[in-house]
Amino acid sequence: MQFFSLHSIMAAVPSPFNLFHPPNSHIPSLHSKPSSHVPRSTLPLPRVSVHQMLVEEDEEEDRHRNENGNDTSLRSDVDSGGFPHFTVGLRRDLLPKHVAVIMDGNRRWARLRDLPVDSGYEAGARSLRVLVDVCCKLRIPVLTVFAFSTDNWFRPKVEIEFLMSMFEKGVREELGSFISREDVQISFIGDTSKLPGSLQELIANVEESTKNNSRLQLVVAVSYSGQYDVVQACRKIALKVKDGVLMPEDISESLIEEELETNCTQFPYPDLLIRTSGELRISNFFLWQLAYTELFFSQSLWPDFGEFEFLEALRAFQSRQRRYGRESNQ
Repeated sequence: MQFFSLHSIMAAVPSPFNLFHPPNSHIPSLHSKPSSHVPRSTLPLPRVSVHQMLVEEDEEEDRHRNENGNDTSLRSDVDSGGFPHFTVGLRRDLLPKHVAVIMDGNRRWARLRDLPVDSGYEAGARSLRVLVDVCCKLRIPVLTVFAFSTDNWFRPKVEIEFLMSMFEKGVREELGSFISREDVQISFIGDTSKLPGSLQELIANVEESTKNNSRLQLVVAVSYSGQYDVVQACRKIALKVKDGVLMPEDISESLIEEELETNCTQFPYPDLLIRTSGELRISNFFLWQLAYTELFFSQSLWPDFGEFEFLEALRAFQSRQRRYGRESNQ
């Protein structure tokens, strides 16, 4: 996760709360003077958008249906392994059911361009929007993003206030889109009792308002850590033992799994974890849930992680043999 602070000498933190929209002018701004030793980078050349390709394919499918009177969608052919041209090398039947992302690199992205830190968060917000759109198009059921760690509460108070304001404003502005247009269900996991009261109320309203949406479940991990999740599950089980509902010998892996906060989704275990910016660690994320998850570490900073990079991660995922500790078939 991208760690950030008010001071340029502080270490980098998760790219939290850059989920949807940049902060408005009334929200305090975090600015960082660019480091003199950090070189400027040239922006990548424009590329054809995968989202645009997806739209074109949808239009092509509509034309087929109108001309032939039935659905001749290229995407309906799963057994052949065929996808439209932009997904060459991908098989729909092997797509992950749950993708988790540690968004890292917003601060560095801004520094490389001699931009204020806020610009990195705004760019990161656009990357998340793109990822949500592509997951919807590819019908990937669950996307989880690591937004704010329990460890981040130790950061300076003014920084935390900035993040909370940015997050709350972004969720408010995006809610209508998710309900009316995107058909996205939003779920939150983590110790939300530590969040400001207004944000807790907003989260409850968002979950209630989107609970019947079915195109994609976006799980936002806020005030969350893998260690926290295991501890809270153990506490729940301990209370059941204390009350005589369970015996100690009844405790099993499946029982613990039922008490983890990812029980909010039909697919609680990510098939694929993506971390951007070249960092090779999971930073106290899904410690239990990642037992057999395929890991993909991208060199791209989060704001540069777009549609093509996501398809690259999916191709890498499909190229691996998932044995779950069993003997290889090869």
